[in-house]
Amino acid sequence: MTQKVLVADRLSQPGLDIFKQADGIELIYQPDLTHEQLLAAVADVEALVVRSGTHLTGDVFRAAPKLRVIGRAGIGTENIDLNAANRKGLVVMNTPFGSAITSAEHTIAMLLALARNIPQATRSIKQGRWEKNLFLGIEISGKTLGVIGAGKIGQLVIERALGLRMRILVYDPYLSTEAVQQLGAEQVELDALRQQADFITLHVPLTPETNNLIDCDFLAHVKPGCRIINCAQGGLVDETALEEAIKADQVAGAALDVFSKEPPPADLSLLQMEQVICTPHLRAASSDAQVNVAVQIAHQIVDFLQHGIIVNALNMPSVSADLLAEVRPYLQLSERMGHFIEQYCACGLEAVTLEYSGGIVDHPTGSMTAAFLKGLLSPMLGDDVNYVNAALLAEERGIRVTEARSKTADEFASMIRVRVTGKTGEHSISGAVFGETDYRLVRIDSYPVEAVPAGPLLVLHNQDQPGVIGGVGQVLAEAGVNIAMMNLSRRKINGRAISLIGLDGAISENVMHQLEALQGVISAVLVTLPDVEDTDTPSRSL
Repeated sequence: MTQKVLVADRLSQPGLDIFKQADGIELIYQPDLTHEQLLAAVADVEALVVRSGTHLTGDVFRAAPKLRVIGRAGIGTENIDLNAANRKGLVVMNTPFGSAITSAEHTIAMLLALARNIPQATRSIKQGRWEKNLFLGIEISGKTLGVIGAGKIGQLVIERALGLRMRILVYDPYLSTEAVQQLGAEQVELDALRQQADFITLHVPLTPETNNLIDCDFLAHVKPGCRIINCAQGGLVDETALEEAIKADQVAGAALDVFSKEPPPADLSLLQMEQVICTPHLRAASSDAQVNVAVQIAHQIVDFLQHGIIVNALNMPSVSADLLAEVRPYLQLSERMGHFIEQYCACGLEAVTLEYSGGIVDHPTGSMTAAFLKGLLSPMLGDDVNYVNAALLAEERGIRVTEARSKTADEFASMIRVRVTGKTGEHSISGAVFGETDYRLVRIDSYPVEAVPAGPLLVLHNQDQPGVIGGVGQVLAEAGVNIAMMNLSRRKINGRAISLIGLDGAISENVMHQLEALQGVISAVLVTLPDVEDTDTPSRSL
């Protein structure tokens, strides 16, 4: 039976040729469709391939009853509604490494152009002027480059910057000190990076944690004369704050390839500044990269349609449909445990051990480990991490991942225990599955607890003494935050205890400071997890 593949954006010819030559596949190549035309075109296709130009929303998926897989030729998936794809049970794939070298090289090109005023000098000479003394630049050699986010692209930038004899500072909370040193760089906190760097380059995805990462406060504390480079994601830099920092001579200039709104408004005053150079989202725009991502996504789609092979999936692990139904709650629990650890104690992780016990070991646990690592890394890496590459990305960050399996379960029929080692020492959490949609955290460190890993969870370490919980309740009540669940645990009377408190809403930093200041409270951490209905695995597989 012939399966139809719609390519709705322009794709390099080698990728199109792979579809044309594949048995049982009919290629429909219709780039530059309007939204209404797209709704009609997807009516009978099994696969849909796009780049960044086509926006895929829930109404597109509803108009495509046969659609099974979406391929994004490139890294970013801002143009794809992943929640809607999950609800429809669609596999969403991308090509995370096809344009990594091109993106890194564009960053270095922007850095050099910024340092030597090349675009400004080019424009001047083309206008008939010879203003040799106007465009005084600076040397790169010996300068300090601050790299925020040292994933695949960030590491390639570091490698090339070292060749330019730059000193490299890295801020990446997922990287161990040893891993950063192996890159030839120095690991620092974000505050130290901004105070020492002559250039700062961003290589992180846009997430709630990184939105407007470079804001007024950040820029107020950078080294005077620092230069900012963003070839990663629009929204990482507060453009108004950047403009003000340049006007105040706090920042000497900026090189921007991406913007909060693309294309940016023609009258955006930041772009009129002589100290700002820019390109129209060209980080992956090389002929080599275009061919790489086209060929990769074509092979991935063909392998999926012909053999059911899932590669570089953003929203599901590589398991069969039958097995997915059985392991889904374990996958969801594992991913939520990863989210929990990331917020609870993931600073400078060096090692992770996942211990599976009981009936769970009858299933392949590799997909559960991948789900945990995806949950662990997603807040920082966003769409760059998926079920397939999570282990590789953890390895790149120097995180040692170990699995242990035992048929014997001491406390529950099946249990997952995760132990992590990092800057904050060793911590552990355990989770168990009680039903198809019922999974809970059952232990934090050595304290037994029972809580659904969903929504805002306040984790308090406190002295076991009268009045602590009352004080916590009063602070939350005064802040207008309702307690949905409270779980208390201690090992001995008058010793240390842990409180796990489920909240109906988020709380501010000011409320967190009030909680930390309470007598008897040792530490307070707010962990925010998806609601139970916001599952991370789709409703069906192949």
